[in-house]
Amino acid sequence: MKKVLLTTIVLLMAAFVISACSQAKTLAPAVTPETMTKIDDAMSKDSDMAKDANMSSDANMKEDAMMEEAQLSLSFQGLGNPGEDWAYEGWIIVDGKPVSTGAFTVDEKGMASATDFQVDAHALKNATAFVLTIEPSPDPDPAPSAIHLIGGDFDGDSATLTTAPPLALGVDFSAVTGSYILGTPSSKMAAEDYRQGIWWPALSLPALSNGWVYEGWVVGPDGPISTGRFASGDMADSDGNGPAAGPNPGPSFPGQDFIDPAIDLTSGYAAVISIEPEPDTAPGPFLLKPLVDKNIDDAGDHGSQDMTNQAASFPTGAATR
Repeated sequence: MKKVLLTTIVLLMAAFVISACSQAKTLAPAVTPETMTKIDDAMSKDSDMAKDANMSSDANMKEDAMMEEAQLSLSFQGLGNPGEDWAYEGWIIVDGKPVSTGAFTVDEKGMASATDFQVDAHALKNATAFVLTIEPSPDPDPAPSAIHLIGGDFDGDSATLTTAPPLALGVDFSAVTGSYILGTPSSKMAAEDYRQGIWWPALSLPALSNGWVYEGWVVGPDGPISTGRFASGDMADSDGNGPAAGPNPGPSFPGQDFIDPAIDLTSGYAAVISIEPEPDTAPGPFLLKPLVDKNIDDAGDHGSQDMTNQAASFPTGAATR
């Protein structure tokens, strides 16, 4: 009986499975060749639409990229070589913050390596001013240095660039005056060798902003010789009496004695006061020379000699957007 019952159960289960499969086949529609053609056409249309969308998107992106840049043109007069391993860099001021417009160099003939720069159009349109700085080259710091040379506010689409604005050198040197004397206070024989020392007891110099310092020079047949750096005309300079001075102390204003080896400063030397970048960018005088006397005369011991104001030779320029 058990065997008969078991056989009956197995047969009933088999019949149930066969019935279920038959119903599934009835519910599933048959895939005909016509159906496959419709599916392929739909997929092809979707693919074409995706390609069109991508092409349109790429075109819009390219158009936007072209609209994002505008040209800034620069021109300069009196700009010189900033020194080995240094370069000029332009900046536009947007919402009070500097935005770099690119770096360039200037050769010994005053020719700039670049004068036209592609700049973010929105930033350039909203720029209120332009400033030119001197930067190390290469420069690891993306921010501007403290050596601001010339600058100016935009008036419409252009800005006139000079050293006077606060965002540049920030000082007007048109009224600066100065004089010097010959004398050798450090010498044991000062009355005889006074022509071997130069001192500036009467310099009318304004305070400089960070990034700049004054320096005295004598320039002769063998080139320029620094007499020391100083921040103010009423203080001793960086090297005191100088490395060639005598044993006696010197005054508390800029100058230098040339005792050993001896140099007669009335034998074809000029006297110069320059404004130098800090840190220094070159061994000779920088292009900013507010006071110059092209020929040191023998005016006697402590005889005063006036210097000529050269502020009109300072660099200028223009920025046009």
